[in-house]
Amino acid sequence: MAAGEYVSVSSQSDTERADIARETKALQELPAAELAELAAIYQEKGLSEETALVVAKELTQKDALGTHVRDELGLSEAHAANPLQAAVTSGVTFSIAAAIPLLAAFAAPADSIIPVVLVVTVITLAVLGASGAKAGAAPVLRATLRVVIWGVFAMAVTAGVGWFFGVSV
Repeated sequence: MAAGEYVSVSSQSDTERADIARETKALQELPAAELAELAAIYQEKGLSEETALVVAKELTQKDALGTHVRDELGLSEAHAANPLQAAVTSGVTFSIAAAIPLLAAFAAPADSIIPVVLVVTVITLAVLGASGAKAGAAPVLRATLRVVIWGVFAMAVTAGVGWFFGVSV
């Protein structure tokens, strides 16, 4: 589970970094549109159109990216990579995804259950890593490799503990 938590929180962090990168690009390419977007956010919070524009301009002059990251994306250091959210997400995801290797074990010929389950599990990990990255618009290869490497590591540790106690398959 520790590996799952690391992967989950890292994936969320990748998503946040990707959001910040998109915001940085938007600020460079469309500064007027980004300013208007920020002013609209402040209007939605109750400021008049004039005041919202003044606030947006002043905050943008001081720290444009920080202001947009906080007020437009809703990201802050205090709320970055929420471990509780990561725990729930990984718990649900890993529980559901565990059914795939289990089904592979039932479908595999008796003499090749372990290799079939190992291959299916690694493929499932890769699909989960890539899907999570795509859903969060994060770098797919890095996320996929992280999920596969940590997943294989967790399986190896589990197998090692089982072997040590004489309960390996």
